[in-house]
Formats: sequence, C-alpha cells, structure tokens
Amino acid sequence: MSDNRRSKTITQGVQRSPNRAMLRAVGFSDDDFVKPIIGVANGYSTITPCNIGLQELAERAIAALRKAGTMPQVFGTITVSDGISMGTEGMKFSLVSREVIADSIETVCSAQCMDGVLAIGGCDKNMPGAMIAIARLNIPAIFVYGGTIKPGHLHGQDLTIVSSFEAVGQYSAKKISEAELMDVERHACPGAGSCGGMYTANTMSSAFEALGMSLLHSSTMAAEDNEKADSTTQSAEILVNAVRKQILPSQILTRKAFENAISVVMAIGGSTNAVLHLLAIAHAANVPLTIDDFETIRRRVPVLCDLKPSGKHVTTEFHEAGGVPQIMKMLLVHKLIHGDALTITGQTVEQVLANIPAEPQSNQDVIQPWSKPVYAQGHLAILRGNLATEGAVAKITGIKKKSITGPARVFESEEKCLDAILAGKTKAGDVIVIRYEGPKGGPGMREMLAPTSAIIGAGLGDSVGLITDGRFSGGTYGLVVGHVAPEAFVGGTIALVHEGDSITIDAEERLLQLNVSDEEISKRRAAWKQPQPKYARGILAKYAKLVSSSSVGAVTD
Repeated sequence: MSDNRRSKTITQGVQRSPNRAMLRAVGFSDDDFVKPIIGVANGYSTITPCNIGLQELAERAIAALRKAGTMPQVFGTITVSDGISMGTEGMKFSLVSREVIADSIETVCSAQCMDGVLAIGGCDKNMPGAMIAIARLNIPAIFVYGGTIKPGHLHGQDLTIVSSFEAVGQYSAKKISEAELMDVERHACPGAGSCGGMYTANTMSSAFEALGMSLLHSSTMAAEDNEKADSTTQSAEILVNAVRKQILPSQILTRKAFENAISVVMAIGGSTNAVLHLLAIAHAANVPLTIDDFETIRRRVPVLCDLKPSGKHVTTEFHEAGGVPQIMKMLLVHKLIHGDALTITGQTVEQVLANIPAEPQSNQDVIQPWSKPVYAQGHLAILRGNLATEGAVAKITGIKKKSITGPARVFESEEKCLDAILAGKTKAGDVIVIRYEGPKGGPGMREMLAPTSAIIGAGLGDSVGLITDGRFSGGTYGLVVGHVAPEAFVGGTIALVHEGDSITIDAEERLLQLNVSDEEISKRRAAWKQPQPKYARGILAKYAKLVSSSSVGAVTD
C-alpha cells in the first residue's frame, strides 16, 4: 500500500503553475485550485448490460462531488463481458481484465495525484479490479456497484443468463425444442444490470458492502431503479467526508473486514470466484489471508439465503427481503462478524447496522431465520489431496450426491470437453478432467459455465463430477471442483491423470484424490514435460509470465 505521504494536490502551489495551466484548460478556475481532486473511475461501456447504465451513475457522482466542493475528474476503465465471451477463446481475457482495471485506476490516480477515488463498475472483474487498485493507492475511496439486472420471465418462471446456458444443454439432450431454446434466449436478459442470481458480480458487490467499502443496501439494488442513482449521489457525499477526515482504505481493509466479507459470502451462497478475488484484494492490502481461512469460516457460518444458481430466488428478491444488511445483522447478533470493523462512513459495522432487525421478515422465504438455515454450514469448501496439494475450491451445497469415485474423462481444453458433453459421450459416474486452463496454462483461467451448464441441462448434474484448474462462473453448481492447484502447466498432479484413472471427489471429507500409487505418480511426473506456452507475445503472454497460483489469488504483483 501507499503510505499516503501526499499532503497537497497537484493543483496547489505557484511553483506548479504549468500544472495549473493544464487544469485551467479542462475547466478549473482560480477558486478551484484549493479543492480536493476526486477521480471518478467509470467502467461505462455498451459491451455488456452490466455496464451500459454506468454513465448515468457517473454523471450523478460528478454532480454530487462538485456540489460538495471538490473537483471531480472522470476517466474510463475497461470491462469485458464474461457472459458474451463464455465458452470461447475470449474468456481467457476475463481474469486478465481484473489486472488491467486495477493497473489503469492505480496509474491514473497516482499520475494525477488524486485526493480520492469513486470507482463505478458492473461486470464481474470490475469489482475486484477496482478494489485491488484502491488497496494499492490507499487514498480515500468508495465503490459504487452498477446494480443487478431484473429477472427475465417465461411461463411464470424467473430467468437469468444461466437459464440460457442450461437451455443449450437441454436442447442438446433433446429435452426441449429449438423454439423453446430461442424463447429462453429472448427472455433471459430484459435490460441493464449484472447477471441476476448470486453469481460473481452480485457476490463481490455484497462482499464489498460487508468490507465497509460500499454503502449499506447498495450491493443488491437493481440497475434500472431510481434508488441506485440516489445511492450513487450519497456515495459521493460520503467519499467527500472521508477525504476531509482522511478515512483511508488501510483503516477499513483489515483482517476483521475480510473475515466479515467471507462470512457474508458463505451466508448468501456466493460464487467460488470470491475466494480468488478476496485473496487478491487482501494481497494488495497487505492483509494476511490464506485459502484455508475460507474453510475455517465455512465451518461456523450457515447458508441463510435461498438464491440462484442452486436455489430459487434472484438478487432483486434478496434486496426486497433485506439484502446484505439483514444477513450482516444476523451474523453480528450471533458473533460471526466483527462489529468494531470500520466502514467508509466513519461508523463501525455495529453502528451502521443499529436499525436493522435481528431476524428477517416472516412474509418472505429468500432469507431464512437463524433457527432454520438453508444449510448448517457454508457452501464454499477447500478440498485437498494429491490432486490439489495447494487446495481447490468446490461449491458443496445444492447437490444430492456429496461424493463420487469414477473413471477420469480427460480433456486438454474446455472446448473439447463441451463437444463431448453435447455429443452425449459423457455418462453417469464419470469424473471429467479439464486441464491446462489454469492462470498460466490457459492462460487466464477461463470459467467453465458452458460445460457445467450442459451437464445440468443433460440431467447429469448429480451423477457426473468435474474438476479443473480453471474457474467456474458464479452461475455454476453441481459436483464440480475448480481452482485445482498446482495447475497442470506447472506440473501439478492434474497434468498426470490418464484416461480411465480412478478419481475421488468427496465434499464431506474435503478430499480430491487421484487413486493411483505414489510410485506411479512419481514415474509419470518424471516423464512429464511442460508444454510450450500458447501465446508468445501480447497481453496473455505477459500475464502467463507474471501470474501466481490460484491458491494465492492469481495475482500479478
């Protein structure tokens, strides 16, 4: 983290008159040179529905910052759509975009000596990318989430983007017609906002609320509702107060804050990607956090929400039921989060939750009462064994079968695996292995929503296992294990699996095991040769050289 030595903005002091001249050209007048400069990192684009509404929020933030006596300076940062790139070579750039976002925000705010930053994002990597930059910069900062999409509707059922992916599997299994498939596609995404279940974007926005870096209730608002714009104005006002009082990210992003965020992720049934991203943010914040901390917290925190992908409800319903503040208050009452952790408002967690009831409303079934949780323990388990000596991540709730031992079906890429599933070549009892999709080997650690959704759509979700050194979408569920580390490209045991080998996935014992003798594994390791990198130049080649293991967050610094 920066030590925040800067005491004056670049605008101050006659010795810097050339700098002042440049700023006059973008609208500064004589009286503006004593005002704090606030960066507005705007992730607006028309590439994805997650980000298409962000320009309006940026304008609201700029207006509020000006009114509060600061000089807002807006700049753009990138996004890519995971949903559009899913299942293609383009998905290799998704996790890479997290680093590009972080680097771009850090670069602009440092180069222009910003006094604070308000970051606005929508799609999955916007959140962790922005927070990594905020942790590095250590200037007063707040994150504004663009908001969730509202659900689509078809035949009385709520639809999300995952409905479309699963419909492809159903069509391939001849369970629905092409006309029915097209109906799902046309209705799944009705407007602006991030994917509508408790997938990665909504998981990370919820985690940021729990961290204290976003305002209460803001993480689950719908993108198209007025309250989202109003919350943005309030966020700008809170940030100005933080600048004046010098409330810094290093005071908020503490070990206690990360434990709070992990507890909330467990209670809401959040995405496996939260493990990867929270580890990376903690690394940027110089906070000691390991993959095993997730398992420790999992064992003591129940799942309290019945949310998609493994449950019934969408995020807009979660918001109406009380959202993240309701979950945090329940956890606080039962001493499972730290009430003395600081938030960007200057108040503690306990103070901001003071008016939230201890139990959820009885007229809804999205958030369950403490006495009747959806599951007694958290859902994101860390599995170990000879296939994952550094650990792997599994979402272990919402599945009927908690263990499987079966023959390995080995694929060297996501595409080859998907082709086999859609062709009906996968059968009950198989354990699918997708390798060389890790941070270095992919490179980029692609999400495997296409094959996992195809498995669900084909009706094999409870009878087929899948392991990969890649990632899963927040929309994935089933007997699947990702983030297998060490990855295949660096010689992890997953690289040594042969077609037909026996593999055990045991969620209850948290075991991921190749059932082959140590002698045979040693023999195979001696014969293994690292493949040539898939990219020799460009951003993916640079990323592959820099990126760490997924077990420590796939960080590049």
